[in-house]
Amino acid sequence: MTDLLADIEELVRCESPSSDHDAVSRSADVVAAIGRRLLNAEPERILVNGCTHLRWRFGDRPKVLLLGHHDTVWPHGSLETHPFSIVDGVLRGPGCFDMKTGVVMALHAVAELDDRDGVTILVTGDEEIGSPSSRSLIEDEARDCAAAFVLEASGPGGALKTRRKGTSIYRVVVEGKAAHAGLEPEKGINAGVELAHQVLAVSALDDPERGTTVVPTVLSAGTTTNTVPAQATVAVDVRAWSKAEQQRVDQAIRELRPVLAGAQVRIEGGINRPPLENETSADLFRLASELLPGLTETAVGGASDGNFTAGVGIPTLDGLGAVGDGAHADHEHVIVEEIPRRTALLVALLKSVLATR
Repeated sequence: MTDLLADIEELVRCESPSSDHDAVSRSADVVAAIGRRLLNAEPERILVNGCTHLRWRFGDRPKVLLLGHHDTVWPHGSLETHPFSIVDGVLRGPGCFDMKTGVVMALHAVAELDDRDGVTILVTGDEEIGSPSSRSLIEDEARDCAAAFVLEASGPGGALKTRRKGTSIYRVVVEGKAAHAGLEPEKGINAGVELAHQVLAVSALDDPERGTTVVPTVLSAGTTTNTVPAQATVAVDVRAWSKAEQQRVDQAIRELRPVLAGAQVRIEGGINRPPLENETSADLFRLASELLPGLTETAVGGASDGNFTAGVGIPTLDGLGAVGDGAHADHEHVIVEEIPRRTALLVALLKSVLATR
């Protein structure tokens, strides 16, 4: 337990905001060093578009994939305002819950296996920004596996995440025509007004009964107060429990048409992560419940890289990492006494799946 906590501290103290590739590279160095010591094996260092990912493969035939990420949402300097600490059984620090503790747990769990043949560990560096450089890597690693275990933080009370919404990300771009707002506004095409029409149309795609949310978020329009806006944009965040709902919204957004004469509408982005649906996780959750009675499960709106493994049809169990709360928030923390218990569960899951080969 002492070594495990020391490794978590070392990784948390290495700040790794997703947007800084140099920082992510330094974090990868720390992860690699911990894994090298525990596993007596050097990871593959995979650089994609400047972002550093790490992979350990044991054996020739992949059986189970352990998946995590070492980037965080926390900017440089966060350790000054949110220092690493362990007080009264609570561990704190930027990224400790989401999900550096889980990364360390994965390495320690595999180190406890007498036979690692068939195990792959993949630790990526861009999950928090949608995994643009690691998606294909994740999907390729998962395809031949019997199971994927995702070391993301747990749900409330330590619940495993057996269902996740799929995510889609769009940018609606409106092109209008500039004109002087006081002298001759009639000669312009107001992109801001057109955007207002599009925001209402996008919002109407919500389906609360199916749990589908379509949320306009970041908006911008215009350049000066006395100019008819020539361009306007809105970002749109979509979450859905099923692929069918993702596709319904995707089609509807792509069919948006301008209301104002002369305006143009362009759609950027699309479906990012498919949903992790319950049938993908059910058997693995039953196995986990047999190994550790009393486990609970939860469905969450947030997505993870587990959505990708589930999306290619691989049984996936998520939320196996730290128990605590406060992902991306000031109160981010981990319950220390749960770390060895959850690590032991992961060891048992690995042994059970590997025994079926």
